[in-house]
Amino acid sequence: MTDALVTVQDLRKTYPVRSAWGRVTGTLAAVDGVDLTVHAGETVGVVGESGSGKSTLGRLILQVENPTAGSVVVDPDARMQVIHQDPFSSLNPHRTALQSVLEPLEVAGALSKADARDAAREALAAVGIEGDAVDKRPRAFSGGQRQRIAIARAIAPRPRLIVCDEPVSALDMQVQAQVTDLLQDLQQRFGLTYVFISHDLAVVREIADRTAVMRRGRIVELAPTSTLFAAPRHPYTRRLLEAVLVPDPARARERLAHVASRPAADAPDAAEVLTEVEPGHFVAL
Repeated sequence: MTDALVTVQDLRKTYPVRSAWGRVTGTLAAVDGVDLTVHAGETVGVVGESGSGKSTLGRLILQVENPTAGSVVVDPDARMQVIHQDPFSSLNPHRTALQSVLEPLEVAGALSKADARDAAREALAAVGIEGDAVDKRPRAFSGGQRQRIAIARAIAPRPRLIVCDEPVSALDMQVQAQVTDLLQDLQQRFGLTYVFISHDLAVVREIADRTAVMRRGRIVELAPTSTLFAAPRHPYTRRLLEAVLVPDPARARERLAHVASRPAADAPDAAEVLTEVEPGHFVAL
């Protein structure tokens, strides 16, 4: 395995729970003792239902939030960027595509104005936005095109790691496939590493080298993606796969809601330890 870009150790993030009158009545553990290593050039999928802590984990890796305990160690040469879920709200409606991609380059200040514009145009061309289109504002683009602009903005500063937080969930299935293919092409072209956060296991199965399954703030299973889908070991992973890997999206949502609402005997326990049951396959036992 190649060198580690990110090493997460015993990472924890809690938030205060307040009453309607603003009084703190307790705490909520959004991330509760996560260990994870992300290696250069790979894609690590992070999956789980809403509220599992996967997006909080992404923010902690990006260091836009501070952990309550534990550590996130990032390779000092590893610039990081993020691709958000909603392509409609992630772009300033008053900025052109070129201006949106220029913004992180201008903030970094490492390039001259001319070089920054060239880098922005190159990034836009890499995602298929070229010619007069670079001077159009977001309202002139479809959702898929807007997400391509957001991807261009992420790759323009030449990061090594990109946290993709539900980057295709707001798109229809055909556009999802196109954007997923684009992300894989860009990974090969620019040597990118992805942390790919999603509730859509079908997309994760397509793009991820390894997959971590989160349940109530903890990783309950981590394995090569092909292994995890072929032979899941944790009861929650099996239930999650049974719930969502059906051809009818409406049925999948219903079954996933059922999984989330059941009082699970397999809920993470403080005594559970992520244990390597076979090479590269870890299960909370």
